[in-house]
Amino acid sequence: MTQQSPSGEDSVLARIHELVGEERDLRDQLAAQQIDADTERDRLAAVETQLDQCWDLLRQRRARLDAGQDPDEARVRPASEVENYLS
Repeated sequence: MTQQSPSGEDSVLARIHELVGEERDLRDQLAAQQIDADTERDRLAAVETQLDQCWDLLRQRRARLDAGQDPDEARVRPASEVENYLS
């Protein structure tokens, strides 16, 4: 069985936490009128896409681990692919 690469998963989780913080900061900046609604919307869309890619990468890593494969072989998929997944 392949061992999990904690640093790989940890780095993905750290990036997720950074992006969630950025989402919160953008909402706070809008509420404080430091940015306008269009700027917030555009930046939030980019952050949400990156979050979707991170969550997808984390799922890939965990699936590879469960299948006895190397989780470090998981790769970030293009936004166009990740954003078109069905719920």
